[in-house]
Amino acid sequence: MVHPTVQDFIAIGINHWDAPVEIREKFSLDTERKELMLQGSRREGIESMFIVSTCNRTEVFAQNATANEVIRLLTTYSHGTLNEFHRYGFELEGERAIRHLFKVATGLDSQILGDLQIVKQVKEGYEYSATQEMISGELHRLIQHVFRAHKRSRNETSLGHGAATVAYAAVKFATRTFDNLTDKNILLVGTGKIGKVTCKNLVNLGAGKLTLINRTRDRAEFVAEKFNLEVADIDDLPEQIAEADLVIVATGAETPIIKLEHMKPSIGQPRFKIMLDLSVPRNIDPEVSSLEFVDVANMDMLSDVTDEAYKKRQEEIPLVKKIIEDEFANYKLWLDEQRVVPTIKALTQKFENIREDELEFFRNKIETDDFDKIDNLTRRIVNKLAAYSIEHLRNHYQSDDVADMVKQMFKLESKNGHE
Repeated sequence: MVHPTVQDFIAIGINHWDAPVEIREKFSLDTERKELMLQGSRREGIESMFIVSTCNRTEVFAQNATANEVIRLLTTYSHGTLNEFHRYGFELEGERAIRHLFKVATGLDSQILGDLQIVKQVKEGYEYSATQEMISGELHRLIQHVFRAHKRSRNETSLGHGAATVAYAAVKFATRTFDNLTDKNILLVGTGKIGKVTCKNLVNLGAGKLTLINRTRDRAEFVAEKFNLEVADIDDLPEQIAEADLVIVATGAETPIIKLEHMKPSIGQPRFKIMLDLSVPRNIDPEVSSLEFVDVANMDMLSDVTDEAYKKRQEEIPLVKKIIEDEFANYKLWLDEQRVVPTIKALTQKFENIREDELEFFRNKIETDDFDKIDNLTRRIVNKLAAYSIEHLRNHYQSDDVADMVKQMFKLESKNGHE
């Protein structure tokens, strides 16, 4: 019998360490394409997989699949090519794949060290695959250890202290150009997850002239009401850009929201402005950066390495790595113990079948109204007798000989009917 091991897992993907934004956006997957990829994977015989696709990475974690199979699926359902993947992507197997997943979820692999958002994105990818019935028991258990490592890294270290988010890094980027934001006209386009956090950071740093635009106006108004901010219509985008000193764009659009044509009013009355694109795929057309009075920054230009909070988080890396090793060791122990689980289940079922057969034989021969008590008594006796064998199996989970001996002793059969 083949038992699950850590070697069954692989991780492949494209991320910010090696792939520039123009490559990452090609491999980015929206919800529809994730669904198609999972469906395609199932047709290929892959039954356990989840996808993480964010502004900095598109990565796939799978069980009982080859890296080449998953890479081919990713290039089939994204706009990236095999040549681009082989130039910029990575593939990991076994323990290296699992350790990578731990590092991603705890924020050790993030552009912003200790990123507070990444674990939510991992959870979303896992939960979406679970709704598609693409998560095995082994992968489910692994994810629980991954989430526990994240939680412990927040509770037992100071990795999560400070504003470790892309949104915060974006605002800090702006303050390196503008000494303060109190007298600057700021336009925020997009009030989704990153947009809302960015808005909060801007307000906290004293932004007084902040206008929100969202494709759906009522969503912008909902956020604006919390902070007493202005809202403009999406149709007014060119004029709002012209009046702004700082433009931040963070939407989930698949194509650019701001194109060169939106800059016409700004070209007529040029004034220096910073435009930050926090989206992948990019929401500011690269052509906009050709304008002399505009500095366009994308995700690749953000960093928090000069921030004091970063330095404190960096000191916590060894402690977080120790937590990861603890949780990984616990998972490997659980995985090893699964070798004897089928035998334990078969033994338990064998004892229960014997008990039920004997009860049924004596059911009509016993004149008593306390048959339920007899049922309970026999169950307790059988469970206690089985407990000794089960304990022995668990204590010797690494030995196939012990499991084989128990199978022979009690004439156990596996599900397929073979001893």
